[in-house]
Amino acid sequence: MNLRQTKIPLFFLAPTILLITLFVIFPVVNTVYISFLDDDDQFVGLDNYAEVFSRKYFWNPDNLLEGKPPPYGALIHNGIWIVLHLPLSLFFGLALAILLRDVKGGAIIKSAVFLGMVIPMIVGGILLRFIYDDNAGILNGFLRIVGLGDLTRTWTAYPQTILLALILGTVWIWTGFSMIVYSAGLEGIPKELFEASKIDGASRWRTFWRITVPMLRPATIIVITMTLLWELKIFDIVWVIQQGGPGGASMVMALQMFLEAFLNRSFGTASAIATMLTVLTFGFAAYMVYRMVKS
Repeated sequence: MNLRQTKIPLFFLAPTILLITLFVIFPVVNTVYISFLDDDDQFVGLDNYAEVFSRKYFWNPDNLLEGKPPPYGALIHNGIWIVLHLPLSLFFGLALAILLRDVKGGAIIKSAVFLGMVIPMIVGGILLRFIYDDNAGILNGFLRIVGLGDLTRTWTAYPQTILLALILGTVWIWTGFSMIVYSAGLEGIPKELFEASKIDGASRWRTFWRITVPMLRPATIIVITMTLLWELKIFDIVWVIQQGGPGGASMVMALQMFLEAFLNRSFGTASAIATMLTVLTFGFAAYMVYRMVKS
C-alpha cells in the first residue's frame, strides 16, 4: 500500500477520531485524573476511593447480612438489580419471542410490549409511580379485586419495597428489547433443523434445549451485554420516582455520582464513583464482546 492509499482512509477517519478523542477519551482520562484530587486540586491518591467505600450510601453490607431492609448501598443495589432484572428480562423476552412467533396478530402484541422501550425513561418512571400508587395504581386495584386489599400501599414510598418495585417495573420496560432481539434470532434459525428434529421424534422440550437455545447464543450475548450496561448506568427512573429515597433505599451508582458532583460539589468522590462505574461497564462489555467473537 503506497502513501496515497494510506492518506485517503486517514482523511475520512480523522473527523471521527477527533470527535471520539474530544468527547470520549479526554473526558474519561480527565475523570480518572480528578478522582485522585481533593476539592483543592491536591493529589490525594486513593483517598477518594476509600472515602466512597467508607460511606454507607455507597457500601452498606451490614443491613443485607443482618436481613434488614434497604439501604444496602448504591453498589449493592446495582448488584441486586442485575441479579433480579437480568434473568427476568431474558426469560420473558425469550418466552414472548417463541410464543408470538407463529401467532396471528403477534406483531401487534410485540408492538405493545416494545412500547416500554419506545417511551422515554422519564415517562416510564412517571408511569411506574402511578402503577404503584395506593389510590390510583393498577397493582393495588388488582390486589383489592382478588381480596388482598390488606396488602395495598404506595409501593415506592417504603424502604422495604421500593427497590424490588423498581426492579420489577423495569422488567416490563426492558423486556421489549430482549423480545425483539430474540425474535430476530429465531428468524435466523433454519426451519429445516426443526423439521429434522420432528422427524427424529424429539420432543418440543428437547428441541428447545438442543436447537433453539444453542442457535440463539449470539442473540443471548447481545441481550446480556446491553442489559448489563443499562442496569449499571440506570439513573432516570430512580431519579423520577424517589431521587434515590426513601432514606437511600433505591440509591444507585449513577445517581450517587450525580448527587456528589452537582449537589455536594465534591468532584473528587464523584469522579471516583464514575471511574468505578466505567471500569465495571467496560469490563462487562469487553468480556461479553470476547464471548461473542469466540462464539
